[in-house]
Amino acid sequence: MRDNSFDRTIERNYVQKWRFLIKEYEQVKAGQSETFASVGAFYRHHGTCSQTFRKYYNRYLRSGCEDDLLPHKRGPRWAARRMSAAVEAEVAVERQLGLNRYEIYAVLAERRPDPPSPSAIYRALKRQGLNRHAKPMPEEIRRIIRQKAGELGHVDLHLLSRDLFLTPPKGDIYLVGVICTCTRLVWVEMVTGKKALAVMFATLKALNTLNQRYGLHFSELMTDNGAECVGRSKPQEHPFETLLLNLGIKHRYAGPYRPQTNGKIERFWRSLGEDMIDDTTFEDVDHFSHELLRYMIYYNEMRPHQALGGIPPKAFLDTLIVN
Repeated sequence: MRDNSFDRTIERNYVQKWRFLIKEYEQVKAGQSETFASVGAFYRHHGTCSQTFRKYYNRYLRSGCEDDLLPHKRGPRWAARRMSAAVEAEVAVERQLGLNRYEIYAVLAERRPDPPSPSAIYRALKRQGLNRHAKPMPEEIRRIIRQKAGELGHVDLHLLSRDLFLTPPKGDIYLVGVICTCTRLVWVEMVTGKKALAVMFATLKALNTLNQRYGLHFSELMTDNGAECVGRSKPQEHPFETLLLNLGIKHRYAGPYRPQTNGKIERFWRSLGEDMIDDTTFEDVDHFSHELLRYMIYYNEMRPHQALGGIPPKAFLDTLIVN
């Protein structure tokens, strides 16, 4: 009986697709294509972009092996880069002996086949308060910020590339994020498309999660001027505007062509990309949703935040409650 446990049909189809694309791409580059006048038209027609195509193409050129045309699956960086408690304890012991991070690295390299890097050792020392660097923010400024916890939040949308998924979704997938300006606590929900009603429900779900899990209440929310969030002429008839009116939240608008006004959430999208999205391949939208939930908890409750003095947002919120 034939064993179908290791069916390679999907892999063969993937390789066959890339063989065709590479051949056509090289014809376009040589000016011999009768279909496409530029590589931009080639990318648009095949639903890809230069970064994704060049990643696979250059990998294949270097090795000449067709296996490099297949997605190299791996987990998001954040899930694997966290130092274990046992290694962190070893770092603390060596620090108590007066060793610096480079000396600690040399000691651990003799004991372990995969010692943490000096920069990772420094971050571990900082988490434990064993480094000698001054706090990055004066206490007086910190005191003023504490008084503003939950006073202002930022809301924004982020489009996901279809190249992230082995099984692409039918429509465009957006992330709707809400972040607290003071504590940097954040929550993200996914929506298909960016209709005002869908964005409204995603924002409501994010607000409820931040409230139930962390006790956050927002007085004001800032958004850009996209049609999914703004309805100045008839706010009572606009889903997002109506949501804020019913919740008693003041709606603030970022300046036109000024994304830095919404800089907190824009910086979070960058962290999300570096930690979870970049160079990562997901099976489908459900797989991404599962990893996103895990990352939200990691970001809020475990990941050190530079702007908060090297502690996670949840720990910073706890200090506000105590004080």
